[in-house]
Amino acid sequence: MPQINASIVLYHNKREQLKKVIDSFLGTHFDVMIYLVDNSRNDTLKDLANLDSRIVYIFNNANIGYGAGHNVAILKSIEEGVAYHVVLNPDLFFENEVIDNLYSYMQDHPEVGNIMPKILYPDGENQHLAKLLPTPLDWIFRRFLPAKYTKSITEKFELRYTGYDKIMNVPFLSGCFMFFRVDALKDVGLFDENIFMYMEDIDINRRIHVKYKTLYYPYENVYHEYERGSHKNFKLLYISVVSSIKYFNKWGWIFDNERKTMNDTLLKDTHYE
Repeated sequence: MPQINASIVLYHNKREQLKKVIDSFLGTHFDVMIYLVDNSRNDTLKDLANLDSRIVYIFNNANIGYGAGHNVAILKSIEEGVAYHVVLNPDLFFENEVIDNLYSYMQDHPEVGNIMPKILYPDGENQHLAKLLPTPLDWIFRRFLPAKYTKSITEKFELRYTGYDKIMNVPFLSGCFMFFRVDALKDVGLFDENIFMYMEDIDINRRIHVKYKTLYYPYENVYHEYERGSHKNFKLLYISVVSSIKYFNKWGWIFDNERKTMNDTLLKDTHYE
């Protein structure tokens, strides 16, 4: 039976919320292992490993960042020769067959390096988490201006005009749920640990997108209790700004030909007018 590993990066999360996502993943029919990589200031969540023998708890004794935390577990998957590694946010839940069905799709489509299902709010409303690669102006306008002034930008940037009802090859998929082909990660590299949080998902997905398909897949649903922390907390806002600067320093602020090519291709494929 194939093995699929997953990881959740913890930081003083709600215990009941964590149990929901752990149960969702462990309910698959496959041989699975889930790594809880704890960036908290203490190890009070370590007893979660007692819930199931397939849970491995790793305490970092420091907040090393979202991507760096997942890298700890992804390296375990590489060492173990596991074919797929799933990155999960702590605030998700989903039906058990989601993992089974995504695995089957990935097996049938070796050209796919990452796949993200439809992400919904708990009330069933769609979250528009398949996006174009951002320009600095996209990021600044959408982050700091009221939504009523950025409606047209958001409609295009978040691909809302597509209806989110078909498979799309997208250069920016949210890091809340990433179903990675491990061979693709070995090919392009893991999360960039210089990006602490918030832009690391864009960075890794666009690197995979160069050589593989990175798909939005609307035929499976995952529920996400999304809180938009950086919009409510000054410290998280600061982290978001610093990460964005590092991202644009890496890929280009005004001139990013790869960004333009990827975005133009997606807009053409999705018949944006």
